[in-house]
Amino acid sequence: MAKFSKIQVLNVMVNTGMVPVYYSNNLETAKQVVKACYEGGVRSFEFTNRGDFAQEVFAELVKFAAKECPELILGIGSIVDPATAALYLQLGANFVVGPLFNPEIAKVCNRRLVPYTPGCGSVSEIGFAQEVGCDLCKVFPAGNVGGPSFVKNIKAPMPWSLIMATGAVEPTEENLSAWFKAGVTCVGMGSNLFPKAAIDAKDWGQITAICKDALAIIRKYK
Repeated sequence: MAKFSKIQVLNVMVNTGMVPVYYSNNLETAKQVVKACYEGGVRSFEFTNRGDFAQEVFAELVKFAAKECPELILGIGSIVDPATAALYLQLGANFVVGPLFNPEIAKVCNRRLVPYTPGCGSVSEIGFAQEVGCDLCKVFPAGNVGGPSFVKNIKAPMPWSLIMATGAVEPTEENLSAWFKAGVTCVGMGSNLFPKAAIDAKDWGQITAICKDALAIIRKYK
């Protein structure tokens, strides 16, 4: 079951402003990436359900984080159906993220008081997601549906909206400032936080440094 309450999860996402998004089928690599992000100040981390036996890697990551990264809120991403959501909730997922909006997933998560952040590409989808209790909605793919201007235009008529932009987010001042000036609550960031060369070289310190720099930029513009 989830270690952190729904309120704790949302508060951490609001306060830190960044959720790294990562998948590896190699457990040891995944552990080192999670630890590197944690040392860089990350407190919420999305592991994605993108490969065979991903649930086995996730289950071990939950146990690892409980010991090595006690303040880390570990969630699961790339969830498109309620059965898979239920599986990961049983394994200890503290939040559920998807590339699309499925109201049946919301029911499963609401029953456990676990945040569900669905992927939304329109104002109507965001509205429907909010109706079924999705506090934080993911604009995805953020760079393709309009970028920061899309977020700004959502917030004008719906200022209560909590938005996580994922896709086309980069750990640079130019990019992050644009998203936060537009009104995002937080950003989800994947490959740009985890350079392939750093992973291949096991240069975990580089990942820590990138996370520290990104979080410092976010604090400047939140």
